[in-house]
Amino acid sequence: MNILIIGGGGREHAIAWKLEQSLKVSNIYVAPGNAGTQQIGENIDIVIEDHDKILQIIKEKNIEFVIVTPDDALANGLVDYLETAGVKAFGPTKAAAKIEWSKSFAKKLMREEGVPTANFEVFTEYKKAKDYIKKQSIVIITRVISCVNSNMDKMKLNFQ
Repeated sequence: MNILIIGGGGREHAIAWKLEQSLKVSNIYVAPGNAGTQQIGENIDIVIEDHDKILQIIKEKNIEFVIVTPDDALANGLVDYLETAGVKAFGPTKAAAKIEWSKSFAKKLMREEGVPTANFEVFTEYKKAKDYIKKQSIVIITRVISCVNSNMDKMKLNFQ
């Protein structure tokens, strides 16, 4: 069986390492991969948001199964896209992965269901967030997420 693993971190390396031990696995491809995965299989230099290119590679390499792990790929609906195209894929759909890729969704869900979690606020305006943070007497961790060209930009802001 030819397998494609989407991602380029340690988790993908561990998955590739374990799959390499199976007699049922013929070829392992990792996109984009890293130095460790290159020692196990073939890295494919690709932008993981390019669903059409990924599907093209799947067809070219006769890939029978795809494992999708990065939050951004899940948030951009890669598993949904592959399943619609008839490709066997392991990973949550965009809707199911929302609890991971949308921290505001996860925190609201935890609050609604009574799951213990730290206090939080969600803002859509920078000034309101900054004003809120300045009024607090404790350390505040912030996370700004914006969708740009279907990519998720993440950065941390610190206010003194």
